[in-house]
Amino acid sequence: MTGVAASSVRSRRPASVASLLADVRDVGRDPRRGGYSRFAYTPAELELRTWFEAEAARRSLDVVTDRNGILWAWRPGPGGSLDDAVVTGSHLDSVPGGGEFDGPLGVASAFAALDLLAARDVAGERPLAIVAFPEEEGGRFGRACLGSQLMTGEQDPDRVLGLLDADGTSLADALTGAGLDPVHLGRDEEALRRIGVFVELHVEQGRGLVDLDQPVAVGSSILGHGRWRLTVTGEGNHAGATLMADRRDPMVAAAQVVVAVRDLARSRPDARATVGRLQPVPGGTNVIASRVDLWLDVRHPDDDVTRALVAQVLESAHAVCAAEGCAVELVEESYSGQVRFDSGLRDRLCGVLPDAPVLATGAGHDAGVLAAHVPSAMLFTRNPTGVSHSPEEHVDDADAEAGAAALADVLQDLLVSREHR
Repeated sequence: MTGVAASSVRSRRPASVASLLADVRDVGRDPRRGGYSRFAYTPAELELRTWFEAEAARRSLDVVTDRNGILWAWRPGPGGSLDDAVVTGSHLDSVPGGGEFDGPLGVASAFAALDLLAARDVAGERPLAIVAFPEEEGGRFGRACLGSQLMTGEQDPDRVLGLLDADGTSLADALTGAGLDPVHLGRDEEALRRIGVFVELHVEQGRGLVDLDQPVAVGSSILGHGRWRLTVTGEGNHAGATLMADRRDPMVAAAQVVVAVRDLARSRPDARATVGRLQPVPGGTNVIASRVDLWLDVRHPDDDVTRALVAQVLESAHAVCAAEGCAVELVEESYSGQVRFDSGLRDRLCGVLPDAPVLATGAGHDAGVLAAHVPSAMLFTRNPTGVSHSPEEHVDDADAEAGAAALADVLQDLLVSREHR
C-alpha cells in the first residue's frame, strides 16, 4: 500500500456530513415499512459499500475488504506502516424500516473528519483507517454485530454460515454472491493487531443530549443485552372447521407471552424487554398456526438481572402455553454482557471535548464488541426526536457538523500522541 500525506488532499474542500449523506439518501428506501431497509450484502447495502469505496478513493485512501467482509479505508503511517492505527467508522446496514442516520452517520462523519484533518494539515505519527462493519444490526441473518464478532472470534463461523434470511438464502451464499469466500471467515489476528484505538461516532439513541442541550456526548458504557427465540408449538388446523373449545392455538399463547414480557420488564427498574418480531407458521389467514416463533430482546445494566428476567419470561411462557395446550422452547441466539469503555481513552476524549457530557447507551454497537480486545470509545451526536430504529430518527445538519468536528478533534489528538493523558 502507498500512503498519502494530509497535505496532498488539502486542496479538497471539506465535505459536509449532510452532503455525504445526501448522496445515498435514496438508497434502500422501503416503500412498505417507511424509512430504509439496507440489509447486509443486498443490493442496497452493496451500493452503500460502493459509495464508501468511492469516497475513500476521492481521499486517496487504500480500500481493502477483509476476510470477514469488513471494509477498510487506510491512510498508512510513516513508512507505510499500518500498525497501531487510529480507527474510526461504523456500519452501513439498517434494521427493517430504519432511520437514515443509524450507521451511515458514523461513516460519513469519519470522511468529513478526515477532510477537516487534511485542511488542518494534520498527518500525525500513526496510521488512520475508516471502517464499515457488515451486518451490525442483524437485520438479515439475526446476529447483531456479526462482522465485528467474527473478526474478534466471538462468533464461530461454523455456527453462522448456515444462517438463513427471510428468503431462505444462507449467509454462506450471500457472502459468495458478494464476491467473498466464506471459508475464510473467523478471528482476524492481523486486523486486531493493527488497531491501536477505535472510536465510533453514532447517532444518539435516546434523549440524553436533547435534555442536556448539547450536540455531542462521550460514551461510557453499553447495557448488557441478548436475543432469544421462543418457539411456541400447538396444533395447526382449519379456522372455520375447528371449534374454539377444541383449539390448541400457539398464536393465542404467543400473544399472552408478549404481554407477560412487557409486564415482567416493568417490574424490574431499568430493564428493557421487547418482542419485535413474531412469525406464525404456516401464516395463512384462514389457518390456525401450528407454530409461532417470537424473538425476544432483553437489556439491563446488571447481567444477572438480564438473565433472571429471561428465566422469568420462560417460566411465564411455560404456564401460559400449558393453559392453552401448547408447548414452548427457548434458544439463546446471542448475548453480550455490559460493556464499559476504556476509562483512560474515555478520559482522554473528555479532555479533548470538555463540554461533552458522558452518557451510557442501551444500544449495542461494534465498539462494544471491540472493547474487549482493543481500547475503544464512542461519541454520540444529538438526535432531537430521541427516536431511533425508525424513520423518525433525525440529526440536524448543524449537529452533524459538530459531531464531525468533535471526531476530528479526537482523531487529531490520538494521531499526534500514543499516550493516554
